[in-house]
Amino acid sequence: MTLCAGAQAQSQETTAAQTLPTVNVNASADASAGGLPAEYAGGQVARGARLGLFGNVDQMSAPFSSTAYTQALIQDQQARSVADVLQNDPTVRVARGFGNYQELYMIRGFPVNSDDLAYNGLYGLLPRQFVATELLERVEVLRGANTFINGATPGGGGIGGAINLVPKRAPNTPLTQFTAGFDSGGQGYLATDLARRFGEDNATGARLNLVRRDGNTAIDREKRELSVASLGLDHRGRNFRLSADVGFQEHNLKQARPSVMLGAGVPVPDAPNASSNFAQPWSYSNERDTFGTVRGEFDLSPDVTAWAAAGARHGTERNSLANPTVINAAGDTSTYRFDNARRDTVRTGEIGIRGKLRTGEIGHTLSATASSFDQKSRNAYGLSDFSGFASNLYAPVAVAAPAPSFFTGGVLGNPLLTQRTELSSFALADTLSFAQDRVLVTVGARQQSIKDRSYAYATGAQEGSYDKSAVTPIAGLVVKPMQNLSLYANYVEALTRGAVASGTVRNVGEVFSPYRSRQKEIGAKYDAGQYGVTLALFSTSQPMGVINSATNLFGIDGEQRNRGAELTVYGAPMRGLRLLGGLTLLDAEQRKTAGGVNDGRDVIGAPKMQANLGAEWDVPGVRGLALNGRMLHTASQYADAANTQKLPSWNRFDAGVRYVTNWGKQAVTLRGQIENLTDRDYWASAGGYPGLGYLVLGAPRTLTVSATIDF
Repeated sequence: MTLCAGAQAQSQETTAAQTLPTVNVNASADASAGGLPAEYAGGQVARGARLGLFGNVDQMSAPFSSTAYTQALIQDQQARSVADVLQNDPTVRVARGFGNYQELYMIRGFPVNSDDLAYNGLYGLLPRQFVATELLERVEVLRGANTFINGATPGGGGIGGAINLVPKRAPNTPLTQFTAGFDSGGQGYLATDLARRFGEDNATGARLNLVRRDGNTAIDREKRELSVASLGLDHRGRNFRLSADVGFQEHNLKQARPSVMLGAGVPVPDAPNASSNFAQPWSYSNERDTFGTVRGEFDLSPDVTAWAAAGARHGTERNSLANPTVINAAGDTSTYRFDNARRDTVRTGEIGIRGKLRTGEIGHTLSATASSFDQKSRNAYGLSDFSGFASNLYAPVAVAAPAPSFFTGGVLGNPLLTQRTELSSFALADTLSFAQDRVLVTVGARQQSIKDRSYAYATGAQEGSYDKSAVTPIAGLVVKPMQNLSLYANYVEALTRGAVASGTVRNVGEVFSPYRSRQKEIGAKYDAGQYGVTLALFSTSQPMGVINSATNLFGIDGEQRNRGAELTVYGAPMRGLRLLGGLTLLDAEQRKTAGGVNDGRDVIGAPKMQANLGAEWDVPGVRGLALNGRMLHTASQYADAANTQKLPSWNRFDAGVRYVTNWGKQAVTLRGQIENLTDRDYWASAGGYPGLGYLVLGAPRTLTVSATIDF
């Protein structure tokens, strides 16, 4: 039985009479000759991950900290989205975009939103608000600044980390898998996963995934509908590999519980009941996306490989939102309606070449790449009267939907082009190896251009433009004093779009160069064969724009500095026991703030400690039965820059069971999972969008059960 459908396939032997060399058919989502990095002991994470222009790199040879979560983990935990998968990561906490339901991931205290997710190495191809896990073979997390590795992100992230999502490929063994399940609240779930390989040596593969979710969630009156269809194709020739993906996702939310704003000086209210819902009955959020990508890799010689990739996405969104603002300690709120219509068209691609050579005793791995990204966004909006309507967090009041016509931008039924973002870059790198590959030194630089144009909502006339370039370097060192110990260090930068002075400052209209966030990191990785440990110490400084009160000039004079330590553990330290977790200690500090009023205070939404511990245990004497549990701890955090609005710390406990058996000739896997086992009421996050603090209530106790049948 194939429990992890993306497992590495076995090599196929060719006949003696065949003139072509042996073709290894590996499930390889990026068309690389070596396939995906192998799973680590326990099968929950992999031994390596994709590092941009460097390709797939073994974790012990990378001068960075990363984790690749496998499809086996995704299936066994019944993860619905990328956020569910990343709940396993002690360096990540899940938040939301501002004013909407967009999943957002805080890595090392910096936001990475869904706009900045990479799909097989390319940005902007997947849905903005929510990405279903049925599309994915792996979820790869790279920690730290990464503009050199991946290029600048379209959404301005890439400071605290990057997330690459790996699409599914057909394994060598035929796969016919059906899954049915439900969540507490009444939401049903059906999924189909079909894969076959064809032709001589099984060189061509196809994998089809179909998904449907529908029904209420564990939150009162909240309803979710999800439809997903994806097809992944790949072909492996004598000296080339090709792959392609096409996908569709429609995600609709009705009366979804919104985020909560805090009025100035209002203390953080006690968290309402976790299953309660203060959304208005007319609120909704609908998203529909169609996307596709192709990738090819060509061996120019045994030591030189070139690649090219391209992708596109067309997405539409319509929302009617009503996010309450708490105005007093009693939980009274004021809310107005905000409607939004958006259409995105994305075109992106990259080309590159990588080769190996030696100069005397020194080995070189040379890499070069060029990338391009173009996004056109059409937007329109409408708001109701800002005076709003009254309600209460603990006793919500439903009101008739006010007209979104008090303040408008464009026509909701026909949004005009409002923004165009163009990114282009060229990068060169050399990884030098010494002492029989026990010392690796990486140096390189990326020239990055950022162009951005804005247009009037009502007329489509161009209103502003941004066109700046910068070069970001990289320096990395890996030393392997022992076979199972790797010491590393890096200096790398992140590049984000600079500000344009606005408002009433004296230098209004001045365009600033891209912000450089500088990171220094050292770490150690230990691989005991059955379990692994990674320790990292890092410091990242991000520039911030401030207004000088004495001169009334806007300048890039402020700074946010995040320093911390991370410990991650994974693997199977003893037979029948799998562990996954770790600890993050973080000091995210505001520095050089306007007038010095917030100097030394904590950054919004950056807890000083995060801890995860997950364990899965095979029950002795009961073949196929496994129990699992997970603990998440998040320390207190602030919702405002002045540090007067403080969220309490929280703990969450999850538990689950899995049973693998046979019904006749069919393999069957039964799974059950309970999140928030104690049904705790808690505020899960504060903010996410830079400089803004808004609260997201944690989900209630949620039971998820499913049955998977392999034919």
